Amino acid sequence: MTEPTHTPENEPVVETGGATLAGGVIPQPMPSAPPRSQWLDVWHQFRHHKGAMAGGIVFLFIVLAVFLGPYLWDLDPAKIDFRARNNGPSWAHPFGTDQLGRDMMARLMAGGQVSLAVGITAMLLALVLGSLIGILAGYFRRLDNILMRMTDLFLALPLLPLLLVMVLLFREPLSAAFGIETGIFILIVTAIGVTSWMPTARIVRGDVLALKEREFVLAARSIGTTNLMMILRHILPNVISPIVVSATLGIANAIITESALSFLGLGFPPDFPTWGRLLFDAVDYMQQNPERVVMPGIAISLTVLSVNYLGDGLRDALDPRIRGR
Repeated sequence: MTEPTHTPENEPVVETGGATLAGGVIPQPMPSAPPRSQWLDVWHQFRHHKGAMAGGIVFLFIVLAVFLGPYLWDLDPAKIDFRARNNGPSWAHPFGTDQLGRDMMARLMAGGQVSLAVGITAMLLALVLGSLIGILAGYFRRLDNILMRMTDLFLALPLLPLLLVMVLLFREPLSAAFGIETGIFILIVTAIGVTSWMPTARIVRGDVLALKEREFVLAARSIGTTNLMMILRHILPNVISPIVVSATLGIANAIITESALSFLGLGFPPDFPTWGRLLFDAVDYMQQNPERVVMPGIAISLTVLSVNYLGDGLRDALDPRIRGR
């Protein structure tokens, strides 16, 4: 027990471990700062990635230009004006006109809407398939060998010939069932989605194999958690990082694949513009109007590059080994 003494000012003093405190007040330890959120760490790492920030700004600009631009530049992309055929850039048509006199700026924005819609929808389909197969293969040992051999089989198939066969086989039935534009949209999205899920499946499977041996998973299993709840509560939230990275890269791959199909004349019909279709239509006029090839090419290149930079930034930000540096 401490012995109280008196100072000249008659204030009680308490001696604690050799330290004398006036007023008999023992200071309390300072409360520790709350732990920093993981997502704040991710954002901190991401915003210091210059390429990812530049890619995000460029991609945001493209999305705004494509979806909000038609409200500012309200020319009909399907309007035909034979008097203005194959004109170069002018104040009336900043990107020129095509062989039917249609405004190229309006068609570029309309084509961007279709290309981005195809890319995002095909990416979502590939992401769902790849994540589902990867989780099932990694979590259930008996399914692992079957699903991974199926994945290897799809990886071994030549992508472009397979897509061409699918388009040629199902183009007419789907067009008759859903209409030309909707049917071809469903066909292209499905063809790209079911041929691009394999990398996601392999990445997710590897993470699940490591996760299912962690202590928190073993503890949840010991108290009788069902397999479904184990996957939804403990496995899926911990494999979000590679899924997000695969999503960004999947958009770029889907846009390139759709552009390639349209450039080969196997995509949407001529009156339904996409960036690939604009390139296909401009091939015969490259010497006369080179801007007709340059503009869609720049749009595709900037979109793919910006999305890839976003993917690089997300990969670095979501990797704890890099984030902790």
